[in-house]
Amino acid sequence: MEPLFVDHLLQIADLFQKDMARAFAGSDLTPTRVHLLWVLQHAGPSTQQALATLCEVTPRNITALVDALEHSGHVRRTPHPSDRRAVLVELTPTAVETMAQMQKEHAQLNETLLNAIAPADRAAVERGLTAVAAHLENLVTDAATAQALAPAREPDGTP
Repeated sequence: MEPLFVDHLLQIADLFQKDMARAFAGSDLTPTRVHLLWVLQHAGPSTQQALATLCEVTPRNITALVDALEHSGHVRRTPHPSDRRAVLVELTPTAVETMAQMQKEHAQLNETLLNAIAPADRAAVERGLTAVAAHLENLVTDAATAQALAPAREPDGTP
C-alpha cells in the first residue's frame, strides 16, 4: 500500500523530533526550552505572562521553563523598567551565541532540504507546503473552537 500524503508529513515530523533529540542530547536543552529561546530571540525581553501567551503554556509551566533556563545560564530575569511588580526575561550572551549557531544550522538544513528538490519544482513545493500548513492550522483552530464550545461530557460520553 502506497503511503498517504499525511503519512509522509508524519514521517517528516518524527524525523525532525529525532534530529532535535540528537542535537540536544547531553545538554540541558529540550525542544520546549529551545522554543522559549526562539520566542525570546524574536520577541525580545518579555514578561513571563507574555511568554506564557506566546508559548501557549500556563504561567506555572513558563515559570518552570524560565527557572530551568536561568539555572543553565540561557536567560536572566531583570527588573521591568516601568512596572516594579514585573520582571523581564531576556537572553544571556551565551544564549544569543547558541541561538545564532542554531539559526546558522537552521539555514544550512533549509538549503540541504531544498537541494533535494529539483530547482524547477521548488516554488511549487513551497507553495504547496504553505497551503498545507495554513489549512492544517485552520483545521486545528476550528477543532479547538468546537471543543471549547461543546458541552462537557462525562467519562462515559454522556452530557
